[in-house]
Amino acid sequence: MSDTRIERDSMGEMSVPAKALYGASTQRAVLNFPISHRPLDEGMVKAYGLIKWGAARINGKLGHVAKEKTDLIEKAAEEVSLGQHTAHFPVDVYQTGSGTSTNMNANEVIANRCAEIAGVSIDASRDEKPVHPNDDVNQGQSSNDTFPTAMHIAAGLALKEELLPALEHLQKSLEAKASEFHDVLKIGRTHLMDATPVRLGQEFGGYARQVELSVDRVHKAMKALYELPLGGTAVGSGLNCHPDFPSQVIAFIAEQTEIPFVEAKNHFEAQAAKDSLVEVHGQLNTIASSLFKIANDVRLLGSGPRCAIGEINLPATQPGSSIMPGKVNPVMSEATTMVAARVFGNQTTVTTCGANGHFELNVFMPVMIEAVLESIHLLSNVAGAFDEKCVQGIVANKDRCNELIEYSLSMVTSLAPVIGYDPASKIAKESVATGKTVRELCQEQLEELGITEEQLTTALDAATMAGG
Repeated sequence: MSDTRIERDSMGEMSVPAKALYGASTQRAVLNFPISHRPLDEGMVKAYGLIKWGAARINGKLGHVAKEKTDLIEKAAEEVSLGQHTAHFPVDVYQTGSGTSTNMNANEVIANRCAEIAGVSIDASRDEKPVHPNDDVNQGQSSNDTFPTAMHIAAGLALKEELLPALEHLQKSLEAKASEFHDVLKIGRTHLMDATPVRLGQEFGGYARQVELSVDRVHKAMKALYELPLGGTAVGSGLNCHPDFPSQVIAFIAEQTEIPFVEAKNHFEAQAAKDSLVEVHGQLNTIASSLFKIANDVRLLGSGPRCAIGEINLPATQPGSSIMPGKVNPVMSEATTMVAARVFGNQTTVTTCGANGHFELNVFMPVMIEAVLESIHLLSNVAGAFDEKCVQGIVANKDRCNELIEYSLSMVTSLAPVIGYDPASKIAKESVATGKTVRELCQEQLEELGITEEQLTTALDAATMAGG
């Protein structure tokens, strides 16, 4: 048996792998774009299956494709939407900027799968097969409206099913730590220098609020994706598309995804501009910035653990050194900040792609959606890992927190209203020079400072200084 078979398209014959469901157009793209050797994200493949499934159903309803064909297309396209044929989508990310190669990949896979379902060999000629990839599977569509539609669907589902639950869980874990650490008093820091006391729970409450706002940003990002370009066909004019086709297909997509997708108000904007994806990634960039800040603070608070801050103890996940026995590193924070760095880079890619759409079509779409989906996947995965393997296992080092409060020069801040700014400054300088704590120096100078032991205790009460 031969390892290849002959498929035909408008440009002629092509030899394709014998068992591949795709055809000649896809094989041309495989040969033309041996660039990253990385196909488009599976989410895009599933989104295409959903689009073709809905299109077949509505084309049958409108009488544009015969029922026996639409039944076959629906079954094959549903299989693609469920991820059953992802291995047959080999086209590289770096391909034609409109995603035409991927659209034809979907059309050919579905058409050949229809043949298999109908009991016709995929070795048969195109005329012998029951469904045509262009005339039937692609009826009423263009790469220029289906690919950006798939982008919105894939990104919307990834936000809903991956990033949103991961952030919501991380938020709950941080809120739990904020409550657990409420009574732990520690020194605050501004400019990386000692400041007045705070509660460890207040710090973690701030982190929880950052993630809560990140959850809000996911919802905002999803809203930016609701308008779908489907129905604009080649340039946004809707040529060769029944006027009822887009709204009905989009209603089907919305039902299947449980995301309130609607037809674009202006198809020329929807196809020519990709501002919605730029907006989505802007939210992702902000979320990455929040996670970077939280992870960085956590590793600094846990640094040492004996020769630095050491106010919290991080869970040990793996040995930290091949040469230093017993060393444990803040690896989950490191992974989180590396993900953020990647997302920051993707922000540049997405912004550049969005700004460079030309006239009626953006031709940077494949790499644009690759960057968006990569950022969503990375943020989702690292938020879950950071939550499970770091945040949930953090323990407060109360003794170290108390030690640093007493040793801090900033304790004089609450004394200033009692003894005056200049005497308080003098005490701080003496503390630096002598190594004695602010409390010890004040106790030696109670009469000179004109205060009582009780007033001193009240003024230096860290809980009062930290508030709530």
